[in-house]
Amino acid sequence: MIVIDDYARDPEQLIREAAAHSYRPIGPNFPGVRAVVPDALVLAMRESLAGLIRETFDLEDELNRIESYYSLITTPPERLEPIQRLPHFDGLGPKRIALLHHLGRAERGGTAFYRHRSTGFETLTEARLPAYNLAVNAELRSFGLPPAAYLDGDTPIYERIARYEARFNRLLVYRGNTLHGAEAPGDLAPAADPGAGRFSINTFIWLQA
Repeated sequence: MIVIDDYARDPEQLIREAAAHSYRPIGPNFPGVRAVVPDALVLAMRESLAGLIRETFDLEDELNRIESYYSLITTPPERLEPIQRLPHFDGLGPKRIALLHHLGRAERGGTAFYRHRSTGFETLTEARLPAYNLAVNAELRSFGLPPAAYLDGDTPIYERIARYEARFNRLLVYRGNTLHGAEAPGDLAPAADPGAGRFSINTFIWLQA
């Protein structure tokens, strides 16, 4: 895990630039809307972090396969889909790197990491995925679906093993195959405005097919 506080020199400028974009849902896992980050900003982020990422995660790749999104959580807790109430992973294998740049001015909650209790898995690989899916499906039948709420600590199926507070202008970098998820208070009032809502820049480095 890499944690960098006060990452951007001018976070307010990033927010102003993000407000000029059009947002829409992208994918079933994220409980909100997104817009694609311009290439120039992605390249600047890569330039500032590539050496640290390679050193920390023991990579030699040039980090050329990157996707990056402005992300706004806009779904009230009671409207979350079942898949959005569980820890998730961004891909399989240790060479998938995720960058989460918190830019919400009034951030509450955090990003948490989990261990699946029955298998002991904290990370997912192609070899582990069948056993994990089988176990989780059986446990959901046994325990029932999680309540319509954002993650907030341990559950009957998952144990929280780490948590990082969502501070303004904090950057987190971690392996995308870890089980993780956004934690938020039950009274979260989502806002579709980068200047007022739970806003972040989510970047994914895909080093494996």
